[in-house]
Amino acid sequence: MNGMDLPTIRIGRRCVGAPGSVYVIAEAGVNHDGRPDQALRLIAAAAEVGADAVKFQCFSADRLVTRDSPLADYQRKVGQSRTQYEMLRRLELGRDAWTELVREAQRCAIDFLATPFSVPDLELLVSLEVAAIKLASTDIVHGPLLDAAARACVPVIASTGAATMEEVAMGVRRLRAGGLNELALLHCISSYPAPERSVNLAAVAALAQTFGCVSGFSDHTQSLEMGRWAALAGARIVEKHLTLDRSGEGPDHAFSLEPDAMKAYIRGVRQACQHLGDGRLYVSAEQEEVRRVARASLVAEHDIPVGEVLTPCVLSVKRPGGGISPMEMDRVVGLRARLPIPADTPITWNALVPPIPQPGPAE
Repeated sequence: MNGMDLPTIRIGRRCVGAPGSVYVIAEAGVNHDGRPDQALRLIAAAAEVGADAVKFQCFSADRLVTRDSPLADYQRKVGQSRTQYEMLRRLELGRDAWTELVREAQRCAIDFLATPFSVPDLELLVSLEVAAIKLASTDIVHGPLLDAAARACVPVIASTGAATMEEVAMGVRRLRAGGLNELALLHCISSYPAPERSVNLAAVAALAQTFGCVSGFSDHTQSLEMGRWAALAGARIVEKHLTLDRSGEGPDHAFSLEPDAMKAYIRGVRQACQHLGDGRLYVSAEQEEVRRVARASLVAEHDIPVGEVLTPCVLSVKRPGGGISPMEMDRVVGLRARLPIPADTPITWNALVPPIPQPGPAE
C-alpha cells in the first residue's frame, strides 16, 4: 500500500488522513490537576493555538488501579502522592464537569476527544457524543475495552506505545472483528519524556502499511520540531501534551508544552504539510518556464526541402521544447516534409505530411 491509497476517517467535521494535511491533537490529559476551571482554560488555549482537537483522560481511580499500585519514576518526581491511586484520585473529574467541557469545546469550535480507561468511562464519553475515542497505549491489550470501543460506533484512535507488532495486530483484529471501520493507530514511545534518539518515526509508515489505516504519532519528546518531522514521515495525526504551566505539580506538566510553544509546534506541523504536498505529480506554474526552455524537441539537422523523407540522419534532439517530442522520433521517421524546414529549427507536426491511414482487413 502506498501513501495515496491510505483510507481516511471522519472526526467531527474533518476528514482525517488525506495527504497533505495533519490532524493535531492538543493532549490536555490530566494537566487540569483535577480542577474543572483549569480544564476549561486548557480547551480555550488549545483552540487559540490552532489545534484541531483537545483531548482529556477520563477515569475513576477505583476502577483503574489497586490501592497500592506503585508510581512510575516520572510520577514520583512531582507531587506528594505515594501511590498511583492517591495521585489519580486527585485528578478525577465528575460527570457534570465532563458535560461542561464538551459544551466548552463546542463553543470554541474544537473537536473534543477523551481517553477512557474502563467500559463505564467509555459509555460516559459516548453518551456525551465525543468526536472520537482515544485508547491509551496500555489498553491495546485490554480486550473488554477494545470490544466496547468497537461497538460504540465512534472513530477510534489507538496508541501503540510499549507494544509489539503482534500485540498491535491482535488489538486491531479485535477492534475490526467487533465492527469498527474508522480506526487510526498512533506510533508512541511510552517514556516521559521520550528521548529523541528513540522516536523511530519510520514506524509511522510501517503501521499504515501493515494495517491499512490512518497512522500518526503521539509525541512525548520535549522537541518543538518532532511534530514537523513526524508529518514528513507520513503522520496524518500528531498528538502533543499541552499545559498552562510546565512547573505544575501534576505528573505530565514537565514534558508538556505551554501555549506559546504549542503554537510554534503546530505552526511547524502545518508548514511541513505545505512542503509535503499531496504526493501527486503535476506541472506547477513555477515549473512552466523551465519545462518550456529546458525540454528538447526534434530539430532539423540541416535544411529539409518539401517532399524529403525524414530519416534519423536529418533529425537531432535540442532545446527548447515546443516542437515534436523526442519520444515521437519513431513516428516521425519515414514521414515527408510538407513545408520547408530550415536547419536548427524545431520540427512541428504541421510541417509534415501526415501518414496515410492503411485500410483495415477486409470484412
